[in-house]
Formats: sequence, C-alpha cells, structure tokens
Amino acid sequence: MNVLDEHTKSLWMETPIPPTRRLSGLERADVAVVGAGIAGLSVAYELAVRGRSVVVLDRGQIGSGMTARTTAHLATALDDDYKELIRVRGEDCARLYYQSVAAAIDRAEAIQSAEAIDCDFRRVDGYWVLASETPSSQLDEEFDSCKRLGIPVEHCIDPTPFHGEGVARSLRFSRQARFHPTRYLAGLVRALQRRGAKLYGDTCVETIEQGGGEIVLKTTSGREVRARDVVVATNSPVNLRAAIHTKQAPYRTYAIAAKIPAGSLPDALYWDTLDPYHYVRLQPLSADEDIVIVGGEDHKSGEADDGQVRFAALEHWTRARLPNMGEITHRWSGQVLEPVDFIGFIGRTPDEQHVFLVSGDSGQGITNGLVAGLLIADLITTGSSPWEQVYSPDRKIHKNITSFISENITPLKNFAEYLSADALASVERLRAGEGRLVRSGLKKIAACRDRSGELHLHSASCTHLGCVVHWNSLEQCWDCPCHGSQFAPDGTALNGPAVSPLAPVQIPSRVQAAE
Repeated sequence: MNVLDEHTKSLWMETPIPPTRRLSGLERADVAVVGAGIAGLSVAYELAVRGRSVVVLDRGQIGSGMTARTTAHLATALDDDYKELIRVRGEDCARLYYQSVAAAIDRAEAIQSAEAIDCDFRRVDGYWVLASETPSSQLDEEFDSCKRLGIPVEHCIDPTPFHGEGVARSLRFSRQARFHPTRYLAGLVRALQRRGAKLYGDTCVETIEQGGGEIVLKTTSGREVRARDVVVATNSPVNLRAAIHTKQAPYRTYAIAAKIPAGSLPDALYWDTLDPYHYVRLQPLSADEDIVIVGGEDHKSGEADDGQVRFAALEHWTRARLPNMGEITHRWSGQVLEPVDFIGFIGRTPDEQHVFLVSGDSGQGITNGLVAGLLIADLITTGSSPWEQVYSPDRKIHKNITSFISENITPLKNFAEYLSADALASVERLRAGEGRLVRSGLKKIAACRDRSGELHLHSASCTHLGCVVHWNSLEQCWDCPCHGSQFAPDGTALNGPAVSPLAPVQIPSRVQAAE
C-alpha cells in the first residue's frame, strides 16, 4: 500500500503502469533505488543508461506514489521567488539552481523523444500573474533578480483570464514545459526493463544497513537486496530519523480538473502571486476539448480537515475566471515538502558515502525529480556534480532562521496534545468515514471507522518520531503534521518517513473520545 490507497484519485491514475511482481528472493545490483516515482525512476534510468545494474523497490505499485498526485509543471520559474533564494543562498547558488532545472527539463524532452514515450510533452511559456491583492513591486523585484542571474524573463502586459479587473501584468518565462506524468513513468519503466533493470512493487524496505562491504536492504517480508550504492527516493526519506526532517515541513495541496473547450485558454503554465498561490495548466484531451488543471489552497499537513471546502474554493476561483469550464471530473490532494531554504535535498545522506537521498520537492517535485536523475547519477558514476553543493542534504541553515524555528515548533505543539484535557465522547458515535483522537487513561488513540463501517483503534503516535497523527476525512487516512507520514485506517504506513504501521491497541468496549 501507498498513497494510491488514499480516497481521492487524480487524473493521472487512469494510466496503467507496466505491472511488476513483489520481491521474493535475494537480489544483488550495483545500485538499489528505493521509491519508484519521478525521482527514483529518473535516477534508475540515468544509471541504467550508464551501464549500472539497478534494482528498484517501492512499498506500493510502481509509479503510484506522490508523482501520481502532482499537476506536473516543468518549470525553471521558482515558486519561492529567485529574489528570496538570492537572499538566503546567494547569487552563485541561485544561478546554479536555474542551470540545473533548465538542464533537467531539457533531459526530459530528450528522453521522451529517444525512448518514444507518448506523454504529451510540450514546451510552453510560464506566466507569473500579478494578483490584484499583491503589489506590482513583487514582479519588478523578481524581474530584476532574474536578470542578474541571466534567467530569460520578460515583462508582459497581455491580459490572461487569471488577472483581476484592471490588472494585466505578468512575468513570462520561456521554455517551460508540461507532460502527462504517469505516461512518462510508464515509458521509463519500459525503458528500464529493456536495459535489464529489475523493478519490484509492493515491496516495503524496512532497514538499510552496512554489511560485509555491501549495503543490505531488508524488506518487511524478510527479503534482502544487496548493493554497492543505495538511493532513497521516497518523497520523505525513510532512512533518517531527523537530519533532514527538521529542515523541511509537509504541506497538503489540492487540485481539480475539468473539461474546457479547446483553444479557450492558451496552452501555458500559470501561477499567481498570492500565498498560497494558484497554479494552472492544460492537458490535451481531443480536437474539441482540453482539460484544465487548477491547484492551490495549501495548508500545513494535519492542521486542517476541510478538503471539500478547499475544493469548493478552487472551483469558485476558477469558474470566476473560466466561465466556460465544464463539470469537475477529478478532485485530489497531495503532499509537498517545503525546505526552509527553498531548494530540495538531493545527494549523499549525511555521514554516508554510498547512500543517497532525494527529498524537499517544494511544490516542484517533477522538475526536482528530473534533477535528481542527473545529479545522483553523476555522484555515483563520476564522484561529483556541478550542482552537488546547491542540493547537498547536509548543508546548514544559515539564513531564514525564523522560518526554520517556526516550522520546528510544530512537533512541540503536537506533543503538547498529550497533555491536553479534551472533552470526552463515545467512540460508538463515530460514523463510517469518521476518525478522531480518543483517550483511554493517559493513552491517546487514533480511532476511525472506514467507509465500510469497520472500527479501527491504533496508537496515535506516529511510528517515525512519535508525533500525534490527525484524521484526514478527505483522504481517509491519518496525517502526521510533524514530518509528513500518512497511515491507512488499518494503521498501514502509506507515506514516509514512517515505515512501520501504527500499533494496534486494546481498550474497554466503551471509550471516551476527545472532541
């Protein structure tokens, strides 16, 4: 199981990925890749092309994790602003970052062409649209920052549907791109299989340890993979307790998709200047219709349980700007990990020479996953990359300390829940699809009834670092607000960093529920 088993389904999940079997014996390879989304499969592909033997493992089906919950913008525009990146990391870092994401998009274009992957890849412009609620100086400052870095950008006064009345200013970024992410992953799977790579789904890695000159990966079913190098590309790293998790924070984001008459919206990427911002793109459907995909309404994971309200807000915002939009066909949510200094963590695991990780997608997970393919393949095959220090997982946070402290208050607030004197109500009042924290003596329990009405009772302590999980009624799962783990109603871990399930508990037949 993985996040595919959450309740909402994205547009992309309708595309089948070539089936794989579960690991059933001992495997050896030059490189073992844990995680089979855009990052894991991109790393595996680049290594296979360079002649390395590769094994890919995923706790769920191949290609069915957070990548299938994206909206798949391929962008060199930075959603946290280059102005802010320069302030926190400096001009040299910002310039190298731009070079890396531009190279990554070029690489995706080359791969889909070379491997004949039918994924609707197209180069488009990207428009950072001024919202009427924000000052125009925001665009001016970003324009100046991009020019200092040598990033192609233009002032644009052509109106878009996403401008407010009397406002028609944007920054236009050329040579952005969009594609169908699961069709692209399906193409990578076929390309990997042609090159002899072995891929195993429904195979959850429990431990990663040194052993006899090799790295030994043990699965929850007792199987082993032995490799010289290991890449952990699990959205949030499952091989670390805290080293990366204190430098990034999980956020839930929402998306809707609907049909729209072909040609009624220019094919481009759009982002507005609000915080949280809206993001929009098209997906071709037929000669007469496109699909418009709109995302936004982000919040810290576990700190809100109003998904339907957020979908309604997205739909209201979109219909006010695209009145010819048809009925909503898909609604889904996903999780992004926001690094405190705006750039993801890609490279060697701290204090590990042969274990690598990818995390911190910052809302640009597809582009960052493509970067990971190039960067980690270079580190493994040549020992270095021009972008190594930009993405280094062991980098220190020297600036943006206020944000660093703010994000790390969440675990402190969360642990305080153990001491709260909540009002009580009976577990029997839970209806199908509902969940809440309940108290039995000093014990906090995650109680829910799944959609079929079966009652599940588990420890409310996340198996990563013990934070209290919160019920997500939209996705029918438990979210950890500290570091982003997610659990099914039956306690199964769906998303890292947790690997182990929530512990089952036994309580009296009637227990009081915390409101």
